Amino acid sequence: MPQKNTASTRFSDLSEINTENVKNLQVAFTFSTGVNKGQEAAPLVVGGTMYVLSPYPNILYALDLTQPGAPLKWQYNPKPASAAQGVACCDVVNRGPAFANGRIVFTTLDAHVVAVNAETGEEVWKTTLGDISRGETMTMAPLVVKDKVIVGISGGQFGVRGWIEAFDVNSGKSVWKAYSTGPDQDVKIGPNFKPFYDSDKGKDLGVTTWPADGWQQGGGTVWGWLSYDPDLNLVYHGTGSPGPWNPNSRPGDNKWTSGIFARDADTGEARWFYQIAPHDLHARDGNNETILLDMEWEGKPRKVLVHPGQTGFVYVIDRTNGELLSAKPFHALTAATGVDLATGRIQYNAEKDPVNNRVVRDICPAASGAKNWNPGAFSPKTGLLYIPHVNLCMDWESTEPNYIAGTPYVGAEIRMFPGPGGHMGEFAAWDIREGRELWTINEHFPLWGGALATAGDVVFYGTMDGWFKAVHARTGEVLWQFRTSSGIVGQPTTYRGPDGRQYVAILSGVGGWAGSIVSGDLDPRDGTAALGFVNAMRDLKNVTAKGGTLHVFKLP
Repeated sequence: MPQKNTASTRFSDLSEINTENVKNLQVAFTFSTGVNKGQEAAPLVVGGTMYVLSPYPNILYALDLTQPGAPLKWQYNPKPASAAQGVACCDVVNRGPAFANGRIVFTTLDAHVVAVNAETGEEVWKTTLGDISRGETMTMAPLVVKDKVIVGISGGQFGVRGWIEAFDVNSGKSVWKAYSTGPDQDVKIGPNFKPFYDSDKGKDLGVTTWPADGWQQGGGTVWGWLSYDPDLNLVYHGTGSPGPWNPNSRPGDNKWTSGIFARDADTGEARWFYQIAPHDLHARDGNNETILLDMEWEGKPRKVLVHPGQTGFVYVIDRTNGELLSAKPFHALTAATGVDLATGRIQYNAEKDPVNNRVVRDICPAASGAKNWNPGAFSPKTGLLYIPHVNLCMDWESTEPNYIAGTPYVGAEIRMFPGPGGHMGEFAAWDIREGRELWTINEHFPLWGGALATAGDVVFYGTMDGWFKAVHARTGEVLWQFRTSSGIVGQPTTYRGPDGRQYVAILSGVGGWAGSIVSGDLDPRDGTAALGFVNAMRDLKNVTAKGGTLHVFKLP
């Protein structure tokens, strides 16, 4: 799985590549996906085969690692509807496949889930989940728990009502489905739902905390990372920001958006919920990764969930009951002043509250969040969390939204720009217990790809101008870097090949929301394009080009 494990640590215990020899890495082989869009997927290795999933049209490739140069064994094309490209909010990306029961399972942009035979590439089942005419798409990597494939829907910027659904891995039949807004029955809230904070207690809050029928186009999409604790049998998932982005049109806390759910893996029933951004003001999704750790906290053993959030805080939550233990800032903030541990509620800065038809300036972080989908990694060797994130602020003007199915439903005009220091990306090592940054590497462009930590005390990540880097896990010293053929927005993978050697792989191909100025051929003169990202990314076109290439490295 892209997360390496259900705890989502993205840590590999391979150590052949270490701080002493990583400088000697060289190219082992490359492979072209034939698709020049944002390559966000993690290459997946099962036995002697590597599986590579392209952005739309979501072609799955199987490469034979037992042969020199890893030739193509087979490819499978699900042929998604071309119209899906028109309702993809932020490029036509996909974050990778998962393996289970001899099958490779993945989502397609036109809201299907597909299972193919891992050996032959033959389709086993294909299930329709969403309707692109309503703006429903899929970009996430599935999580397989026991005999269930769990996925969620994208499209919050189109007024989609978010949901998460589990399917039988053998048949593709739906097992359970839970919405992020609406009546308790739809959200799968029942007698076993026991949130920690009083503000999350009450009947049908998914309706009563919205104006009229606002919850029906309320966002809360589930497009990010899922984690699972087998001891508690709980699946953890975020929910996206509410729709529309303009908060003035949706008074109330807007449950159950911009938060984190714990659900029973077998039934989907909610156990607890923590709302990161009640009545979200600035498009703060809760879909970033949730890393599950067992650690000592203030002298007591705790089962915690660590979430580097879009709000700019690293949240440490007791994953048994949803109690917030800590929320420390990892980003320069103006939008909020802190988080109240007694109530769990974020403390907004009233000076940065959106006002209709007036530009509110210097809101930090920007609508991208202090960090977006791109996952961090945790090393049990160093005890540190490695966070690839952005350093962007924005000017925001709220406008009157108008809901039409299948069209953007935002109600805001935004222009992003570099944050304090003038750089737009940072790669940071974070001490979870102390709640502080130990070291950071500044990057000119936002970091939009994932991190990988290894037992060799090496951490890998890529940059949007195409550099794939290896840094010392304890000091942040750059030990090796390689310029790839395009900007990197993907997730590094390391594996032991059939020859017993350790390899490191990354997909290179600029895109995603941050890189859509290149992958989508957007006009750099329109600062509002890509929901305001183009304003910050005008010079990306000067330093990288479209691409879609797998790069795999090894020691000599």
